[in-house]
Amino acid sequence: MASTGPRTIHPRDKALLKPLSALGKPASAMEQVSFLRRTEYAASSNPQMFATGSSKDILRLKNDPKRATKSRDKEDPLNILKNIVKGFDIAYPEDAHKGEDTAERIRGAAVTTEEIKAWTNPQHPDKNKNVTLLDSYPILPDLEAIPQMGSYMLMKFTTNPVPMIDRYDTRLDTAIFRPCVDPDKEAIYEQKKEEWAPESGKPKPLQEYDYDFYIPGDEDAVPSIKRKLDIRDPDNNDPELYTDDLGDDRRAFKYPRLRTYETQNQTGDDEDPYNDTVAIALHDPETEVGPVPGTTKRLAKGAYFYPISTRMAIKPKRKIGMPMMTSEEEKPDELNLMIVEPDEDDLGRIREHQGTLDPSLQVEVTAEE
Repeated sequence: MASTGPRTIHPRDKALLKPLSALGKPASAMEQVSFLRRTEYAASSNPQMFATGSSKDILRLKNDPKRATKSRDKEDPLNILKNIVKGFDIAYPEDAHKGEDTAERIRGAAVTTEEIKAWTNPQHPDKNKNVTLLDSYPILPDLEAIPQMGSYMLMKFTTNPVPMIDRYDTRLDTAIFRPCVDPDKEAIYEQKKEEWAPESGKPKPLQEYDYDFYIPGDEDAVPSIKRKLDIRDPDNNDPELYTDDLGDDRRAFKYPRLRTYETQNQTGDDEDPYNDTVAIALHDPETEVGPVPGTTKRLAKGAYFYPISTRMAIKPKRKIGMPMMTSEEEKPDELNLMIVEPDEDDLGRIREHQGTLDPSLQVEVTAEE
């Protein structure tokens, strides 16, 4: 017979009868977990910034007038320019502008004693006492080396341009790239230029060219080519430096065409060549030995920078289909290189680019025009 009295539950089975709300960690453990109660800013470096990470606290600090004014002053273009000028004032205190700001000259930010000491006694950025400064070079523009285009182009071969030999082929030092327009690439460029908008934040499209690559036919001609290009060489106008006779008392260097290259991964800024990449070359007249010993050094001691408007990789262009006869006829198989002085039009374009770095030269160009 079944028992009529109440049934007793074994102590081990009581845990099975708990409601769902009672399952989980005990309340005492939950109180020790801060993120279950509120978000905490747990950074130990600056815990006094704000106690909680709620949106209310973040907005309060963001809209704080004192913090906003300080941020605006720091990011103000005029403040940035003043701090840039301050670096030049530290290096050349005799040229520092002490008057009020004008359209031509900006007064640099205040120079501290610590900054002057850091300039006179430079130290390693990581305070490495085992590293000692041996020499320093002022950063200067090389105005005489600015070409007619106003900038240089940096090209990187994806494959070896010349047959492999056990030494460096010096013909690459005096090679010539002759640009040629591909109609298909020109159409693509025009389409990209129409679709590009300045407010998009994307870089402006660049025109891509193919390049016919020419190198001297004889490696023995390279020293003579370099002497013709060296303005410090007193005999650079000697016609005997040329290696080939063209007749009619004309001489030149022979440059056969090696192959055609096409651009790949092109970047840069053709409107502002100093905005993307610059090359730095150290020049020390005391230690430099030129090709003609005893000649006057062209540049004073310094680290000279050169603008690079375009950087690209180039690869050999493959022949797809039958090329047009007109395009093939326009490509010369050989160039006759004759080096002459630039004419007035070339000099005018060079002076125009020089005037962007030296305002005094720009005034002279305007006066001549």
